[in-house]
Amino acid sequence: MHSASVLPQPSANLARAIAQFAHGLRHQDLPDAVKRKSQHHIVDAIGLAFASRHFPFAAPGLAGFRAAGAPGASTVIGSAEGLQPRDAALSNGYLIHGLDFDDTHPGSIVHPTVACLPAALAVGESAGATWGELLAAYAAGMETAIRIGRAVKGGFHHTGFHATGIVSHFSSAVIAGKLLGLSVDQIVAAQGIAASTASGVQVFLETGAWTKRMHPGWGALAGITAAQLAQAGFHGPDRPYEGKFALFDTHMQERAGQVDPESVLLGLGQDWTLLDTSIKPYPVCHFIHGCAEAALSLRAQLPDPDRIERIVCELPEATLPIVAEPPSAKRIPRSDYEAKFSAHFVVAACLARGRFTLLELEDASLADPQILALAAKVDCVKQADTSFPKYFSGAVTVHKTDGGRVHHHIPMNLGSGERALDLDDILAKFRGNTALVLSESRTQQVLDALLSARPDTPVREIARALA
Repeated sequence: MHSASVLPQPSANLARAIAQFAHGLRHQDLPDAVKRKSQHHIVDAIGLAFASRHFPFAAPGLAGFRAAGAPGASTVIGSAEGLQPRDAALSNGYLIHGLDFDDTHPGSIVHPTVACLPAALAVGESAGATWGELLAAYAAGMETAIRIGRAVKGGFHHTGFHATGIVSHFSSAVIAGKLLGLSVDQIVAAQGIAASTASGVQVFLETGAWTKRMHPGWGALAGITAAQLAQAGFHGPDRPYEGKFALFDTHMQERAGQVDPESVLLGLGQDWTLLDTSIKPYPVCHFIHGCAEAALSLRAQLPDPDRIERIVCELPEATLPIVAEPPSAKRIPRSDYEAKFSAHFVVAACLARGRFTLLELEDASLADPQILALAAKVDCVKQADTSFPKYFSGAVTVHKTDGGRVHHHIPMNLGSGERALDLDDILAKFRGNTALVLSESRTQQVLDALLSARPDTPVREIARALA
């Protein structure tokens, strides 16, 4: 029997407020900072999509999506063969999120660009939208994804769900609805329909399975479907977030009382939460970034890693089940994906090599005896001094065999707040990623298309440059 809901009720219908905001938003309404930030994050995401094609997970996933889907004119990044919009969005979401190197909004703990860009590209291209219209839809989707994630205060993760896999259904429905020209009522219905598809369980953490990679793209596929159903007159629930048996109740369960639905409405259209989104400097779970940076800072004081006796990593308590437990599994990751979610491995690799790049996720690195020996010496504990989830803080203490110790604390991770990556950093990351699969001249062609796009540039023209 369903117990009485403890969810606080907002002052207005959330789906309708989001629909009204998205429906009325125009490119010229976006602040310059939002336009600039959106461009930077889209560039970062496209570079990651190309880079994913270098890794073994890409081909099987794309082959399966193509076999289950249908040929069409919508672009799959890095492919000469198009698919129907829903299948292209699924494929591009898989590629953008495949390396877990994509942006994160710390307060909501979601990857917002991959929850928005796949649907925006696919529907924008197929609907004949302009780049300015795509950016407006993308911004509306970003606010949707971030605000839903922020309202639960990290709670989706605590109940076993991958938050990005949840919010991407709703943000994609809003984006598709806007680009398809739906009415406010239809965008409300699209969100209601999306509530019946929103999922993404975290069981992948047990074995490093590939399912997390497909969650945001699946959300894009479902969100586009929801918008098209609403356009055709399909009746959807009108309170998909705060209603009885709706998202916050079903997915948060006994934690529903901790949800802040009113925060979804707060400053909507004036306060742009997407501006707080962080671009990753390291290709691992964002929860580990503070410790990774701390370890890299200590590396110069540890010229001989063999003389390390013990390593203590301090992480925010809420992150420990994801990146530090069980220690026996985290110390010996069996795949690149398990390594991305292992504070033990990442910190050990940083101390052994003085860097953490995609190369540290290759099979040879996973079997490196020096890294594994250091990982065996890592213990992870709760960090007392942290501003998580605003920032992904971390601290590392290294105890040496001679009795000495060194310590470093990172209160604000690189890429967040005043330490946000600038355009030069983002372009360097882009070039490093695309170099895995593209020539320098081809990389420059893609960058030129993205950086020179005007509000009236057709999305199809940009998409052709990505194929």
